[in-house]
Amino acid sequence: MKENNNSNNQQEEVDVNHLMQIRRDKLTQLQQEGKDPYQITKFNRNHTAGEIKSNYEEFEQKDVTVAGRIIAKRIMGKAAFCTIQDSDEKIQSYVSINDLGEESYKAFKTWDIGDIIGITGFVFKTRTEEISVHAKEVTLLSKSLRPLPEKFHGLKDPDLRYRQRYTDLIVNPEVKQSFIIRSKIISSIRKILEEKGYLEVETPILNTISGGATARPFITHHNSLNIDMYLRIALELNLKRLIVGGFDKVYELGRVFRNEGMDIRHNPEFTMLELYAAYQDYHDMMDIVEEIFSKTAQNVLGTTKVNYQGQEIDLAPGWKRISMIDAIKEVTGIDFNEIQTDEEAVSLAKEKNIQIPDKTKETRGDVISLFFDEYVEETLIQPTFVYDYPVEISPLAKKSPKDNRLTERFEAFIGGREYGNAFSELNDPIDQYERFKKQVEARNAGDEEAGMMDEDYIQALEIGLPPTGGLGIGIDRFVMLLTNSASIRDVLLFPTMKPISSN
Repeated sequence: MKENNNSNNQQEEVDVNHLMQIRRDKLTQLQQEGKDPYQITKFNRNHTAGEIKSNYEEFEQKDVTVAGRIIAKRIMGKAAFCTIQDSDEKIQSYVSINDLGEESYKAFKTWDIGDIIGITGFVFKTRTEEISVHAKEVTLLSKSLRPLPEKFHGLKDPDLRYRQRYTDLIVNPEVKQSFIIRSKIISSIRKILEEKGYLEVETPILNTISGGATARPFITHHNSLNIDMYLRIALELNLKRLIVGGFDKVYELGRVFRNEGMDIRHNPEFTMLELYAAYQDYHDMMDIVEEIFSKTAQNVLGTTKVNYQGQEIDLAPGWKRISMIDAIKEVTGIDFNEIQTDEEAVSLAKEKNIQIPDKTKETRGDVISLFFDEYVEETLIQPTFVYDYPVEISPLAKKSPKDNRLTERFEAFIGGREYGNAFSELNDPIDQYERFKKQVEARNAGDEEAGMMDEDYIQALEIGLPPTGGLGIGIDRFVMLLTNSASIRDVLLFPTMKPISSN
């Protein structure tokens, strides 16, 4: 079977090379005739296919100039039909030798599927009621030297689709809709936050330390300074520096980078929304998560109810709120309020075959987190806030006044996945310093995801950070939810891919 596949691939490559040579020969002929399409710098298109088809009565029998890529062509002697595709629609054109003249029509017949052309003519309906443009003039604007895949019957291989997104968008135009929705989601979020008084800011991507989250960073080198630098794994610490500096509400929509595994939910670079508000806490952050998700769904889809991978989900406000310990008890019957020591927790984990990754994680708080991951997360289908996380896994969150082993932190879950993470931000510089020290100890013990000591951030806290609520939302997962996309690669125009070997 493998030999047959290799043989088929080689034959396809030969066929493509042959077709490409034919197209190059056509281009050479055009250039020799002084008709090089690449010399055209501008074309005065005045309407799109979508405008014409949506408003036929307005355009009927009127002259228009459209442009797009040829995706179908049917020659019938002295007349032909061709279909072009522009940014938002397809439209058919009727082309005849009587309207173009013999020379122009002869040239038109040599153009290929994939070529980009301009058409000037009047709008009409064919006998089959298809809205079309009766061409008076056609212009070759760009020559396609490589044929579209599978003779335009469809590009189905997902690996090839992600590598050649430009081809994917041509051959599978419905893919565009996900990215149009993505743009609308981001616009909606910005509008909501601006109406609430948040200021959009930009913070550095390159940093001298890695901080703000638990993740393995990408490392690069600054030649002029002769130092290693880290691509940011979070936006958090710089945004909180701005709260120290006197801004009350700030947010950033930006790329972050984590040098970790890749799967349908994870890409090494992804988009995060982080926002911070002075004089607020994690309960306020729950309210704003509900508002962002419900209003954005309403703005973009016209409803708060979505179907994600066969699950009916309602994003309307009123999400369930439950502590992590109670969530574990609800699913398993195990009550960690009755387990007081690290030793008891570790013993229970062994009893339930919960694997503890290393000695530094043999704490009650880490075991609570492991139980939640194992038993609870996948059960949280309808929107749910899980709050009061153990301090061991929340180095930047304020301790709960009810139990100093817990923090005022929550994560938002939908469809068994985490969509947002928020804290009542830790603003005690002494406590923060001690937690950073524990992160450093874990890092020195081999945990590459543990954070580093950030002396400047400690100094900022010593200047004074007011009580602050902070929130992070993964934009790519949010887009997946509203577009019913199974993989993060379906909502990234250019996902990270391993290069294809030249061999």
